[in-house]
Amino acid sequence: MTSAHAPRPLRATPPAQPLCGTFRVAGDKSISHRALMFGALAIGTTHIEGLLEGEDVLRTAAAMRLLGATVDHLAPGRWRVAGRGIGGLTEPADVLDMGNSGTAARLICGLLAGHPLFAVMTGDASLRRRPMKRVTEPLAATGARFATRDGGRLPLSVQGAATPLPLDYTVPVASAQVKSACLLAGLCARGTTRVIEAEATRDHTENMLRHFGATVHVTTQGHGRIIELTGQPELIAAPVTVPGDPSSAAFLAAAALLVPGSDIIIEHVGMNPLRAGIFTTLLEMGADITTLNPRLEGGEPVADLRIRAGALRGVDVPPERAPSMIDEYPILAVVAAAAIGTTRMRGLKELRVKESDRLAGTHAMLQAAGARCAIDGDDLIVHGGALPGGGIVTTHMDHRLAMSGLVAGLAARDGMGVDDGGFIDTSFPGFAALMNQAAGATVIA
Repeated sequence: MTSAHAPRPLRATPPAQPLCGTFRVAGDKSISHRALMFGALAIGTTHIEGLLEGEDVLRTAAAMRLLGATVDHLAPGRWRVAGRGIGGLTEPADVLDMGNSGTAARLICGLLAGHPLFAVMTGDASLRRRPMKRVTEPLAATGARFATRDGGRLPLSVQGAATPLPLDYTVPVASAQVKSACLLAGLCARGTTRVIEAEATRDHTENMLRHFGATVHVTTQGHGRIIELTGQPELIAAPVTVPGDPSSAAFLAAAALLVPGSDIIIEHVGMNPLRAGIFTTLLEMGADITTLNPRLEGGEPVADLRIRAGALRGVDVPPERAPSMIDEYPILAVVAAAAIGTTRMRGLKELRVKESDRLAGTHAMLQAAGARCAIDGDDLIVHGGALPGGGIVTTHMDHRLAMSGLVAGLAARDGMGVDDGGFIDTSFPGFAALMNQAAGATVIA
């Protein structure tokens, strides 16, 4: 795989009929990344079902192979990883190319910091613009040495610590990636690694650490948590079933809410409360969403969702909800543009350091759709009631902006185009085909 990319313009138009049917969305990207990484660190063979086979996750699979694990693709969604054990990763013979995946790049920095090896990491043009200091600075306290381009950007090199020290780190801005990188580095350190977060972020790393046999203690502190990991555990291979990605489900759900008369079911959606903020917000807006067959699989809550179109109203989204829906603000903005009244999304500073400046990109997307909106500090304000469409979204190589723009096209009077939909495959392979299936016609092409 290389990081070269040719733009792929796409256009979406309103369907002639409501969306209907029963669907499954792509596997959860966050859990897929972690399943491959923990499989590589475990003793024995880990079997994974439902792995997301988007480009981002395939980059992680390739990186684990370069670091010495045996990673086999058995069938669609089915993978097998023979691990090396804690501290057993080997020096890669080639550069680790993480493509567009910031999650993989930052988490793997944590893995590398705890191993006595030298590695070089790069990515595509988008990832090379994104900051890595947020992880390299705390990880340096393990004894690892990082060198980056100006501004802490990729490509970077790392010399892992021969005897890594445990971390005691307070995360300054809510970030599951930073927290997870610190915990992954702590696996190789003797003693207890402690991470403090003022706002609770997605806890897939903690859940999977326990699933593979590590000792993790979590204490609630206000809106945040204190996570303590006992270092140098023996992780034992364990089966992983990856639920449907709630971030991916949000796009299909939004389309069903906005296209009149729609009535769909999305099966096997991950409903981790630290990831499900988008559904909480949509319910506050009056969305007709029914939870069916709630259950627990592999330590993660899962359910089927029935979504029906209907009238929606603007709401005030509190800043403390941002960690549980940080990737869903662009699609929420599209829903808000079609709702009655004003929606204010507060505390979106973290969006400025995503695949693009996603706050500015979301604002520009709404303007291309003819919606009225404004940025006030780190808040996005959307005045609903009209979504005429007709414009073209500049995606800045951001898959979520691309998908949000296309969903807007399904609901907008004049449709919408995006300058590049090629990056959608990084997180949601088959997105356009699934939307076309739900519409019963080709509405995205």
